[in-house]
Amino acid sequence: MSCSRRQLITRMGALIAISGAAGQIVAKTLNINGVRYGMIHDESLCIGCTACMDACREVNKVPEGVSRLTIIRSEPIGEFPDVKYRFFRHSCQHCDAAPCVEVCPTGASYRDAANGIVDVNPDLCVGCQYCIAACPYRVRFIHPESKTADKCDFCRKTNLRQGKLPACVESCPTKALTFGNLDDPNSEISRLLQQKATYRFKLALGTKPKVYRIPFKYGEVSQ
Repeated sequence: MSCSRRQLITRMGALIAISGAAGQIVAKTLNINGVRYGMIHDESLCIGCTACMDACREVNKVPEGVSRLTIIRSEPIGEFPDVKYRFFRHSCQHCDAAPCVEVCPTGASYRDAANGIVDVNPDLCVGCQYCIAACPYRVRFIHPESKTADKCDFCRKTNLRQGKLPACVESCPTKALTFGNLDDPNSEISRLLQQKATYRFKLALGTKPKVYRIPFKYGEVSQ
């Protein structure tokens, strides 16, 4: 017996609501073991070399045509020969209040309560694209091979699993990226947040993003 995608989504959503209620409650807590990963992008140090993009693609086997991470270059700031550019990191914000998680009908999109990483379970994803539509940061895409939602996962299945830092952090030649546990006051990322003025993209939406940015010192910060 065959069924439409709409029927499949409805049935799976009902199953998740019944059998996965406890898991949904756990997923909405902030953390379990005091671990909540976040990242700082220092725009004053970023030179736009895109080494982070290349490393992300290689380590996570991201196919051509899609990207988990993009560095966006601003229009020229200043006048020749004193011209500067601002570089903006465009990737998943790993929100504590993630809209993509709330709209997913199958539970495929979830926030891991053990570390705060927002991820996608491809075995549950039916490719409905609700999460793509709900994400205010426009960072999700349908993987051309698996046909499921995909995005940055802080290299959770690759580098983090091997005890390494995310590929983008390891490859940055100017050390513009800092990764670590936001709930550990002694971590490098927590200390840096105490020392530097930062901002978060679209913070007014209430998504509680965990990617912080040290602003570029020339020109205005646009949110």
